[in-house]
This record gives sequence, C-alpha cells and structure tokens, in this order.
Amino acid sequence: MTKQITEQRKSAYYFGMILMIIGGLMFFSVFITGAMNFGNFSNFQADAQSSMLRAIGGMALLITGVIIRSIGARGLAGSGVVLDPEKARQELEPYSRMAGGMVKDALDEANVSFGGKAEKVIMIKCPACGKLNEEDSKFCQECSKQM
Repeated sequence: MTKQITEQRKSAYYFGMILMIIGGLMFFSVFITGAMNFGNFSNFQADAQSSMLRAIGGMALLITGVIIRSIGARGLAGSGVVLDPEKARQELEPYSRMAGGMVKDALDEANVSFGGKAEKVIMIKCPACGKLNEEDSKFCQECSKQM
C-alpha cells in the first residue's frame, strides 16, 4: 500500500480549496454590498440581478470546490466515485494511518495502554480450602489458615 498522496490528488485538493474560498467570498459579498447600499433604491433592478448572480455563482463554486477537494483528499475510489474497495483501501491508507497515530498519541498522553504485556502473577493454592492466593501470602484470604 502506498503511504504517499499523489501530486494530482494534492493539486485537486488545493484547487478545490481555492474554489471554496472564491465561492465563499462571492457569496458573502452579497451581504456586504447589501449592507453598504441599504436604503439606496436607485438602480435597484441591476443591483438585485448582480447580487443574485454573485450569490448563485458563489454557492455553485463553493459546492464544486467541496466536491473537488473531497475527491482530491480521498481519491476517486476513496470518495466513492469509482466503486473499487481494494483501490479505496489503498487511497484511504494515509488517513487511516494518521487517525490511528492520533488515537495512539491521545492514549499515550492520557497514560492509557491497551494490549500491553500483562505481568505474570503466580498464585498459590491453599492446602485447606483450595482458594488461590498471591505468591507472598502468609495466610489464606478465604479460610485464614497458614500457607
């Protein structure tokens, strides 16, 4: 499995990000110009058409950017465009490895360990009652007889 993301996917990711930024700026510019021209109804029809085109164009660029960025990040198979589970597994491998590393870092920081090596504990059976006691016990935890 590959551990690197291809240059084409990186380019698609960044291109999608640029489209998202441009689309967001276009969409939010409608609100800024609306606030700046509040109460000014001269040339209202042209201003309304311009605002509508910027809003719709901005949303279209924003959605297109999200789709392209998602495909660039996950690859064609990893994002579900191409239905090939084996290829999807290969394309998503860097993210799976990264997520596992992040979980491991969080567990290490919290001093939590799973699957570590267990200590061997030696137990001694009480001759009187048969209860298992720790190796260094002098008396049985069950019947209190001397070990």
